[in-house]
Amino acid sequence: MTRAADAGGADLRVKGAMLTDVGRVRAVNEDTVVFVAPGERDPEAKLGFLALVADGMGGHAAGEVASALAAEVVRRVYYSLDSMPSLSLRTALETANRALYDYAAENAECSGMGTTCSVLVVRDDRLWLAHVGDSRAYIFRNGELTQLSEDQTLHAQLVRDGIMTAESLVGSPGANVVLQALGTRREIAPTVWSEGLPLQSGDRLVLCSDGLSNLATDAQIAEIVASHPPRDACSALIDLALAAGGYDNISVGVFAVEAPTPRQAGNRVGATRVIAISGTEELARD
Repeated sequence: MTRAADAGGADLRVKGAMLTDVGRVRAVNEDTVVFVAPGERDPEAKLGFLALVADGMGGHAAGEVASALAAEVVRRVYYSLDSMPSLSLRTALETANRALYDYAAENAECSGMGTTCSVLVVRDDRLWLAHVGDSRAYIFRNGELTQLSEDQTLHAQLVRDGIMTAESLVGSPGANVVLQALGTRREIAPTVWSEGLPLQSGDRLVLCSDGLSNLATDAQIAEIVASHPPRDACSALIDLALAAGGYDNISVGVFAVEAPTPRQAGNRVGATRVIAISGTEELARD
């Protein structure tokens, strides 16, 4: 499933695409992707662009429910609040966490369900990140790919604490132990940037689930993002993960930050429409 869209900012524009694939092993796709690109005339336009990846877990259909519910709540809550992006994002993730926790408590078949959630917002030419779990956000700038999010996994924490080195942990158990996920406990501590990162024309933003990051190196991701437009980059990255085994669901979004052309600057209108995708919703600009 793929969708492409674009959104206007104060001076910069964001154009991109997202794609998700069930992979070669899993029977169900428990990932959800959402890309919201309000048009100039939409009430949400002042709140900016939003994209997210949620990677559900819990077995049977519970993971699929968790990621879809989280994505919907985060989107709706963020665009219902007229506040600083950091405050709106924190509220959105905390509300989604409570919604998942309560849903699992009321539906036995979803007991233990949870989901990662990595969210990017672009407003007034700045980037904000909100993050729970081990899905990833990157920025590609001046030929270098930089991971913006920190993996909230056992291995990553051991490395950050200086207890182990990344090299010593290769092949050891615990690589996929996620320390925090939406819905697994009543209270969470999401990572939310308090200040936005100034963006530049030419930047590329990447969101992905671990179905990609576990099978592709940073160098491979950088090469594809640098040499393809967003939609083609998403397809190439999915193909790369599938060729490497496709052991998990694979989701990726690639977004180009561009200065508007004179024609775009003089005609920045549009409408946002809702497109139903596998039990959740994604927005694209007409």
